[in-house]
Amino acid sequence: MADWDERYRRGEHASDKPHALLVRASETRSPGRALDVACGAGRHAIYLAEHGWDAVAVDSSSVAIALMCERAAARGVTVEARVADLERGEFVIEPNAYNLVCVFYYLQRNLFPHIRVGVRVGGTIIAAIHTVDDHPAARPMNPAFLLQPGELRAEFQDWAVEHYDETSRHNDNSGEHARRTAEIIARKQ
Repeated sequence: MADWDERYRRGEHASDKPHALLVRASETRSPGRALDVACGAGRHAIYLAEHGWDAVAVDSSSVAIALMCERAAARGVTVEARVADLERGEFVIEPNAYNLVCVFYYLQRNLFPHIRVGVRVGGTIIAAIHTVDDHPAARPMNPAFLLQPGELRAEFQDWAVEHYDETSRHNDNSGEHARRTAEIIARKQ
């Protein structure tokens, strides 16, 4: 926790530009209630709020949440912000509560069932999560936080998948992240 707080204090992981996948997916949907899981500095929640969504954002870093609240206020939008450790179960994803849930660069496998239940029928999951990466230039990461090939698609196999991609090399289009990634846009049927 303290490590992430310090990273945000230094300005790391504090981009305010939303991921292109979120922009593309949200443009074709009517605003409703959205959840940004492990939101960091809140770039996705703020973007959604600016486009009429009732955005809820949760992260364990109080520094990140404070930064998000400052940015949201400066942009004239409101985001329901929650400081909560997802790994400790301090935030419960309510059943059938969200029209959209987004997860970017965060993997906690035991949240997938809760996300599936938390999305309303007709609602959407949008995610981009790092995958195993044997590229020699890839920064070592704990394998527990990396998806296996096909794992993200399998989590939402009974949903209508509108987009799925696993980069086979470093993805220069993934913002500040330059490692293999699995992306999904899927609608709950």
